[in-house]
Amino acid sequence: MKQKPIILVTCGHFEQRVIKLISEDITNVFQHPVENKECSLDINKHYNPGRRQYDANGILEYITSLAPEQAIKVIGLYRVDLYIPVLTYIFGQAILNGKTGLVSLYRLRNELYGLERNNDLQIERFRKVIIHELGHMFGLIHCHQTNCVMRSSSYVEDIDQKNRDFCNNCKILLQEKL
Repeated sequence: MKQKPIILVTCGHFEQRVIKLISEDITNVFQHPVENKECSLDINKHYNPGRRQYDANGILEYITSLAPEQAIKVIGLYRVDLYIPVLTYIFGQAILNGKTGLVSLYRLRNELYGLERNNDLQIERFRKVIIHELGHMFGLIHCHQTNCVMRSSSYVEDIDQKNRDFCNNCKILLQEKL
């Protein structure tokens, strides 16, 4: 029987090279094929003009309502500034043990922090956040190991300090869930 795919829904322009790297990461880590789909979701109703950001909870609910049955997981990739009511901004969000999640490149840019642009670093951060959110979708919670991709990240520096891989304990937990 064919394994259900993890679907990447790209909302906005993403270089094919980047999507290929992300797809390879996901296949290697989660042992599922990856399908790429372009976004047809209109997220404008989730824009909060007072905050000049998009409500991640609303977008996540929207993605969940449209997630195809043939997918094991669906993760939306965005370029917009995301928030949830209790946080100023977020890098990504996922439903623990759920089918859907989302990640945005927006807050992963050095320019937001007064630093020189670095596309490679931004993409490396993006890859880590995607793996982190998929980890939640497969039932993993935040880890306290400094280098584990499942460690919580409030700042980009937190993302930079961790690996793109799970610690041994999280690997074992993930294998049980896969």
